[in-house]
Amino acid sequence: MNSVAQEKDKPGNPVTGTLRNGLARLGPGFIAGASDDDPSGIGTYSQAGAQLGFGISWTMLLTYPLMAAIQEISARIGRTTGHGIAGNLCRHYPNWLLQFIVLLLFIANTINIGADLSAMADSARLLVGGPSTLFVIAFASICVLGIVFMNYSRYSRVLKWMTLSLFSYVVVVFFVQVPWQQAVGGLLIPRIIWSSEFFTTLLAIFGTTISPYLFFWQASQEVEDLHSNHGRRRLLRAPRQALDAFSRIRADTLIGMAVSNVIALAIIVATAATLHQSGITNIETSVQAADALRPIAGDFAFAVFALGIVGTGLLAVPVLAASAAYAIGEARRWPVGLSRQPREAVAFYSTLAAATGLGVAITLSPIDPIKALYWTAVINGVVAVPVMTVMMLMTAQAKIMGEFTIRGWLRWLGWASTGAMAICLVGMLIGWIY
Repeated sequence: MNSVAQEKDKPGNPVTGTLRNGLARLGPGFIAGASDDDPSGIGTYSQAGAQLGFGISWTMLLTYPLMAAIQEISARIGRTTGHGIAGNLCRHYPNWLLQFIVLLLFIANTINIGADLSAMADSARLLVGGPSTLFVIAFASICVLGIVFMNYSRYSRVLKWMTLSLFSYVVVVFFVQVPWQQAVGGLLIPRIIWSSEFFTTLLAIFGTTISPYLFFWQASQEVEDLHSNHGRRRLLRAPRQALDAFSRIRADTLIGMAVSNVIALAIIVATAATLHQSGITNIETSVQAADALRPIAGDFAFAVFALGIVGTGLLAVPVLAASAAYAIGEARRWPVGLSRQPREAVAFYSTLAAATGLGVAITLSPIDPIKALYWTAVINGVVAVPVMTVMMLMTAQAKIMGEFTIRGWLRWLGWASTGAMAICLVGMLIGWIY
């Protein structure tokens, strides 16, 4: 990412140049936050808004500091140690724990890829017609070919520009009738319903906003940055770089997570103001939400919503596949990294392609993509608890983090984030039992 940030300004349109320079200063945290609003996440937020209305909006204020803290902790692990999360696990923890976490992550990511590709294909079919299978294969091919064969610095720029597609959901809000007093009340006043459905939705929201694949992605991208920028070294060997590194990581992460939550809030508000207010509460996917918007909010809102699904999917699928490849590659101690040429990291890129291929296979299987799309977020919530617990234990150990162990309010927020995920999981399980 840093190679992008170091580019000098070029003559041209001043507005485009300013935007380009602004994006260039952002890195792994910004892309992580943007890819968090993938088609699976859009489906979760759409269902939450349709089912629970404005009363669930408060979760966006709650999750922001929690997700920002855990993502910053993930980035610090990579920047300090020079290894991703799986790389540190294989060096400092039992092999069974490493294999358990990596397996869960790979399963969750593969299902997520399949669900995202299915949603993208269905959105494209709604917009232009044609067979969904063709779109699935086309989108999967674009994602894999782009990330494998395109120059890393150029591809990172593509990912950043694609984040602009997320703001289509903010546009939708201004094309629907929003009762702003109710919307603001739902944002500021928490409302809890003691039912398994509520806690399942709550866990799905947490599992979407605080996703394990983003931990692995951001930590590994910090390591990638060390390899691509010879002026930077891991902090264990260059502690003088810590102040600047941590300042950059914090700004990057706070902005990225803010973008993520603003977009998520826009989706909840849009679906609450239209679908929930019209009595349409049985929405299970982002595509259903887009289709249901058409008769209520008009063709333009429908088209913008559907195009956003395709755009966010093209951003999220490569991140999902790459984070799975990073985890497995680091666990096996393979050469890994998107900045490497394919011939230099054959196993890494093969794993990335295999994860995407399995995602395609899921869309062609009898598995119901509608259920998979929603339950992916729940699975992420279940996977996140052990991953986050290990991360918090890892960052307290001087033998791993040196003098840069996580302390103070950041540590408290990290444990609060872990506890919130665990509480949602327990609440959902209790609701199922009783």
